[in-house]
Amino acid sequence: MNRRDSAHNEGPSAFAQAAELQLRSVSKRYPGQHEFAIEELSLTVPAGDVCVLVGPSGSGKTTTMRLINRMIPLTSGDILLGGRSVLAREPRQLRRDIGYVIQQVGLFPHQTVGQNIATVPRLLGWQKGRIAARVEELLELVGLDASAMRDRYPAQLSGGQRQRVGVARALAADPPLMLMDEPFGAIDPINRARLQDEFVRLQEKVRKTVVFVTHDIDEAIKMGDRIAILREGGVLAQYDAPAAILSHPADEFVSRFVGADRALKRLALARVADLDLVAPNGLVGQRNAQRVSATTSARDALSLLLVSGGEPLLVVDGEGRAEGLLTIDVLEQLLSSEAAEARSR
Repeated sequence: MNRRDSAHNEGPSAFAQAAELQLRSVSKRYPGQHEFAIEELSLTVPAGDVCVLVGPSGSGKTTTMRLINRMIPLTSGDILLGGRSVLAREPRQLRRDIGYVIQQVGLFPHQTVGQNIATVPRLLGWQKGRIAARVEELLELVGLDASAMRDRYPAQLSGGQRQRVGVARALAADPPLMLMDEPFGAIDPINRARLQDEFVRLQEKVRKTVVFVTHDIDEAIKMGDRIAILREGGVLAQYDAPAAILSHPADEFVSRFVGADRALKRLALARVADLDLVAPNGLVGQRNAQRVSATTSARDALSLLLVSGGEPLLVVDGEGRAEGLLTIDVLEQLLSSEAAEARSR
């Protein structure tokens, strides 16, 4: 099951603040250029899903985002948000309905954290009390202490804190669509992984439609409900769920792009709670075993096992209760089955 399938089953209210996005034969050719930047791109992002755009340089990932929010004009085709063409919307009003998070965050340096988050609600004419409540709610949602952070300036924040504030600002007016252009690309690896995890957790709560650009296929696999792999010239090579792309790459280009370690990458989609764990036998001799959350990915668990010299990991639930032991043998069996399935395709 997809890690966010449970949210999909919550009913229509789960998608009340998200909208389906459709790209219909979208093309973009810049003046004076013979080659297309984007050519006949068609895909649909269901309401509440994260679509990751990934591909080599020159594949039109950022251009696609700029077409969606009408920062640049279409050459041909159409883009529908919630069933309505973006071409029928006044551009500034359209952009107020879209949250936007970029790599360098783009916070206003002369404004406090609270003022930055309040930018779009102020433009929409919200009352001060409503804005203040929304700022506090969002700071808590992204894991920041409102009383400590609200009156600070961007220069007083770490890179990870600035990125959280950027996400909060994008969510401020509860937009049906968020565009995220390599939002974690400038963050160090440790904090980047933490922010990725926090965004997945946040998305489970807010259920926005998200278009997410990255050049990192591992990030795409981790973040996306669906991945659109683009070739140079903005031609769609494959659009599918991460597991489907890893199991059934459409052609040699996709196969090379996702890498030869496809079976290993698929471990990032499995959670240790879903594996055939070894019974802990009353925890005899295992009380000092390293503990991991049941939500840990099988790939991360493999790394921990290798670092620990193969000592079993004790898998615990959210309350700290033991669910079983994870051993190298369990993961070897999983890897063998993944590799066998990949060879059969």
